[in-house]
Amino acid sequence: MNQINPKKLLLSKWTSTSPQKKEKHFLVTGLIRDDQEIITQCVIEAVLTHTQYTIPWQDLKSPDHWKQGWQ
Repeated sequence: MNQINPKKLLLSKWTSTSPQKKEKHFLVTGLIRDDQEIITQCVIEAVLTHTQYTIPWQDLKSPDHWKQGWQ
């Protein structure tokens, strides 16, 4: 399991272990918070295509799908 501090998530780099559409490297470009200012989701952007996706930030903890950094 990847260790993640949600406060340091913004602008972090991630590598998908199962790339789709040649999108392998991602950058966290935004954080979505609830009414209590708790981070619930993050916006990741593919480096190659600049396509943005919104995912629950906890998904990045799964080593089966994500690796920290660009590898």
